[in-house]
Amino acid sequence: MIAGDDIRVLLVLHYDGSGFHGWQVQPGLRTVQGEIEAVVERVTLGHRTVLGSGRTDAGVHATGQVATVSFPARWTAARARKALNALLPRDIWVEQAREVPRAFHPRYDARERHYLYRVGTAAHSASPFHRPFCWAFGDPLDPDRLAVAAAALPGEHSFRRFSKAGQPQRGERCTVREAAWTPWDGLGFVFSIRANRYLHHMVRYLVGTMVDIGRGRRNVGEMVALLEDPDGELRTSPPAPPGGLYLQRVRYALPSAPPHDPSPPPP
Repeated sequence: MIAGDDIRVLLVLHYDGSGFHGWQVQPGLRTVQGEIEAVVERVTLGHRTVLGSGRTDAGVHATGQVATVSFPARWTAARARKALNALLPRDIWVEQAREVPRAFHPRYDARERHYLYRVGTAAHSASPFHRPFCWAFGDPLDPDRLAVAAAALPGEHSFRRFSKAGQPQRGERCTVREAAWTPWDGLGFVFSIRANRYLHHMVRYLVGTMVDIGRGRRNVGEMVALLEDPDGELRTSPPAPPGGLYLQRVRYALPSAPPHDPSPPPP
């Protein structure tokens, strides 16, 4: 709830998810939302809920998470950003802060979320400067097989097979607007996906299955079969580990939404 004289401030956040049990506040556990709320309470002398555009899981990173929080009217967005960055732990950084209308909601107003996943195929991806931020897979993958598998994803499909848990209240269908693999600086590959919504662990199940296709352990056509026949006997591969996944960007259709051109993920 926002008091009558409060302002709503939108934050664009970067965080290294390695040391967090995800975004959402959980009693006794370190979370991104919990760390930010603690700092906001410290500088405003009162508890204020931080709302995020979505809940990233334990170990997942962000370079474009969008959140909102209220501040007393005497504050400005610039002052809020400066205060937060001075007190937040080193694994969270506020890239942008701006005042938005009270009606703006970072989750419900979102129209598209963009995720990246990095897979290291070169031995050097196991370096301590890369391993926390990728899946240090270490074996070669066939780029042509990866490309064919990703080409099956755009459009509206049931992604029930690519989900840890169902969402009966929202359904199992998602619309993917773009999905592609690109080279990653001689270290491996980056999977990029833009969709209107995602099921739980969906990107990680997609990547785990496509990596098995790229290494020749699964048939390329199995991606289509998993999408077109979610009630069939075919199963996905295990999900890729969380450390390679980034929430890269959240898009909004409303005039109140910020144009955001995020910095690239850490190397």
